[in-house]
Amino acid sequence: MSDIRFVAATPVLASLDIRQSVDFYVQRLGATAVHVDQGVYGIVALGGVHIHFWACSDRRIAEATGCRIAVEGVDALFAHCTQQGITHPNAPLHDTAWGTREFAVLDGDGNLITFHERLSI
Repeated sequence: MSDIRFVAATPVLASLDIRQSVDFYVQRLGATAVHVDQGVYGIVALGGVHIHFWACSDRRIAEATGCRIAVEGVDALFAHCTQQGITHPNAPLHDTAWGTREFAVLDGDGNLITFHERLSI
């Protein structure tokens, strides 16, 4: 497998309302809406990162789902998310033992999104 290199991942999150999910990321995080098919599927772009949403009727599924997104400028993003009132109260900006600086937000459906930046060593 030495000739294989994994280059990207695309989170696919549960959404109780595709339009509301897309709007959350557009309005709160500055994403661009890429695709909205209400009741079926949605996509937003945050720079080169795309997040997909599948229609789900069980909030418990979304509340048990999350993803991690690598960023540059995590401190500025944390300030923005704090101003938007979307930072998770139990996941403030902090440095980890595994070499990242990170924090989390909950989207409108309860998906946990952790933004992280690699610390300089």
